[in-house]
Amino acid sequence: MRRRFAVTGGTGLRCKGWRQEGLLRLLENVLAVGEDPDNLVVYAALGKAARDWPAHDRIVATLRTMDEEDTLVVQSGKPIGLLRTHRRAPIVVMANCNMVGRWATAENFYEWEQRGLICWGGLTAGDWQYIGSQGVLQGTYEIFSRIAERHFRGSLARRFVLTAGLGGMGGAQPLAGRLAGAAILCVEIDEARIRKRLQTGQLDVAAADLDQALDAIRQAQAAGAARAVGLCGNAADVYPALVARGVVPDVVTDQTSAHDLLYGYVPSGFTLDAVRELRTADPQRLMAAATASIVRHVEAMLAFQRAGAIVFDNGNLIRTQAKAGGVANAFDIPIFTEAFLRPLFCRGIGPFRWIALSNDPADIRRIDDLVVELFPANRIVVNWIELARRHVPVEGLPARIAWLGHGERTALGLAVNRMVREGKLAAPVAFTRDHLDAGAMAHPNIMTERMRDGSDAIADWPLLNAMLNCASQADLVAIHSGGGGYSGFMTSAGATLIADGSAQADERIALALDNDTALGVMRYADAGYEDALDEAAAKALRHFGPGPP
Repeated sequence: MRRRFAVTGGTGLRCKGWRQEGLLRLLENVLAVGEDPDNLVVYAALGKAARDWPAHDRIVATLRTMDEEDTLVVQSGKPIGLLRTHRRAPIVVMANCNMVGRWATAENFYEWEQRGLICWGGLTAGDWQYIGSQGVLQGTYEIFSRIAERHFRGSLARRFVLTAGLGGMGGAQPLAGRLAGAAILCVEIDEARIRKRLQTGQLDVAAADLDQALDAIRQAQAAGAARAVGLCGNAADVYPALVARGVVPDVVTDQTSAHDLLYGYVPSGFTLDAVRELRTADPQRLMAAATASIVRHVEAMLAFQRAGAIVFDNGNLIRTQAKAGGVANAFDIPIFTEAFLRPLFCRGIGPFRWIALSNDPADIRRIDDLVVELFPANRIVVNWIELARRHVPVEGLPARIAWLGHGERTALGLAVNRMVREGKLAAPVAFTRDHLDAGAMAHPNIMTERMRDGSDAIADWPLLNAMLNCASQADLVAIHSGGGGYSGFMTSAGATLIADGSAQADERIALALDNDTALGVMRYADAGYEDALDEAAAKALRHFGPGPP
């Protein structure tokens, strides 16, 4: 049977209530905007919406028939059973790709994944929260904006940004760079991905070779024009070639799938077809070649850094892989969270999302108006909404993301729920967030690197976050850990709420959104960050202070 990947809109229900229907539409949405939906892959080579098609079909059938007093239990993308709970309990609880301590290795993950025992949910794939490249777009834009403020007098105009990777996550980079005013060159090994980003307007032009790419960048710099240029090539070849030419970009990063040496990163000298064959024929050779290429890739990034470029790791584990391959100083490259975004996380500010279950873009436009009305003094959010309205394409269900903090998310959620109740929106709205949020992730090489109190690898916080969101009546709660090359490196939690206009939704939204962000502020306050302590005091959070009691 050929699968059809499309989103559902309108007010018609296939389920017994909007809580179930909303989650079903979100599951459909992540596949409609996913990279390889035929194989249930949403992004990052192996980030899946369900373990296999029988599991997917059972999830769909259960959502369609379950009562509001039931809770569906999902283990690594496979529905395990339906339990009678109560109307205030989550509709879905799930745990994806969580492995025990010393067993949490890439080798074990690949074995269990191939045996159909486990699947990786990424951050927002397995719990049906991904909204296309927009999901990371504002975060990437905010990183570029913080770099501009700190190093380039507030603007990236006439500045050259070099990056690589145009997949489900990296595909946000060209538009983010252009919105920040830069001339950005994006290297991508898969020509189909370049064509896709050209079709969606995220790339302006594709260069035939490196010389043409550099000419396009220089012309944009000279004119002060924001421009996104794609170049089909391997970053492990292109970055060293630029170093050899003495070309020094102003900003350098990377968002290839370096986290996964087997299914993600493509080593230099290998075609895509050869890589696919080696995954089963000789995986050890493939992973060794990928490591060798990452070493060259990161050595070039370090050379750019020594030459004066602003270089940062964008969260794809490339420094970790390079260090394992022998680059002793790979961690001289800073991680983006600690370098640019931690002050926001200290105040509970992070990537909050809403999705119009109506499939009507007018609903998002009305909520855009509401956001600007509610938060006129929030410069980051007002600026972003204005940019997003003009430049962000619709992928799947119309959606928006904005970096909102403690109290702001609750105020917006309640206001939107009231609009649904009053018929000002065509249908209910789903609220969720990235797992990369203040209290929702432990990842010592990304989110929690170099925490002030040394608590980088303590994973209690996302576990507490998930339990707290269950207690706060969220509609879906998930605990995820890393798969592939991320195995053993991270644990995170996600939550989804459906604003269906009911008084019960008011209660769920107020509890879950308040408590979710409050825990994030407390996490950083506990680590001794002044911004978080100030936020906790300003918002009257009942926090007991940093350090031992």
